[in-house]
Amino acid sequence: MTWVRFLTAIVIAPPVLIAVFMLAPQFFALMVGAVILMGAWEWSRLAGIDSRRLRSIFVGGVAMALWIVWLIPDPLKMAILLLGVVWWGVALGLVMGYPLSIESWRGPWRKLISGWLVLIPAWTGMVVLKTHVQADWLLGLLLFLIWGTDVGAYFAGRKFGKTKLAPQVSPGKSWEGVWGGIALGLVVACVVGWSLGLGSTEAWMGLMVTCLVTMAASVLGDLYESVIKRQSGYKDSGNLLPGHGGIMDRIDSLTAAAPIFALCVMAGAF
Repeated sequence: MTWVRFLTAIVIAPPVLIAVFMLAPQFFALMVGAVILMGAWEWSRLAGIDSRRLRSIFVGGVAMALWIVWLIPDPLKMAILLLGVVWWGVALGLVMGYPLSIESWRGPWRKLISGWLVLIPAWTGMVVLKTHVQADWLLGLLLFLIWGTDVGAYFAGRKFGKTKLAPQVSPGKSWEGVWGGIALGLVVACVVGWSLGLGSTEAWMGLMVTCLVTMAASVLGDLYESVIKRQSGYKDSGNLLPGHGGIMDRIDSLTAAAPIFALCVMAGAF
């Protein structure tokens, strides 16, 4: 129900924004890490692992990986972001070719490996952005791009949606919804660009291209999780958040958007 989704969003948005703007990098990394580990627990279920012991081992492996990433030098963090971006290129092919493309993924292990490639670069991207001199603006822009795309797509899709985006994967999504989401996201990008005082045409173009790629990635993240849920036979990744499903249902867009956005930022796109 829409009102349940709205009330849940009102409850969870303030703590997220407080963490973004007020927490020191190490505490921010811990908070985002906790969310990623909850997502890992849900992902192991979507992968078809029923044993709580095996699911705990998977979560523990993700936790160890996050700790290692925290310790490695920045150039290696960039390599992890690049690996994440390459993975999402593979995921795009899986989504576009569904259901034939996913036939060989019926076993759990490939899904578990893909879970690593989904979750760890996302955490890395958030942590890297938090160390940037303009961390507050950048993290705020990333989150509001994703939220704006989601909200714009929801309402534009309900009002104008006719052309299905990926009917085999997510029948409720439409191209009209995507364009509505992107339009709202670009408004957010313009507000942030103006607030940052971007002056040159090159900087504005870099910002807009980065935001467009990020929003496209957020849609892909949503669709890829839908593929995994469809093959696993689950409607939601969990039931932790009323009206929203599980943690993965809320961070699926972020998992794809964060590494791409962070890589663009660190490459000096704007």
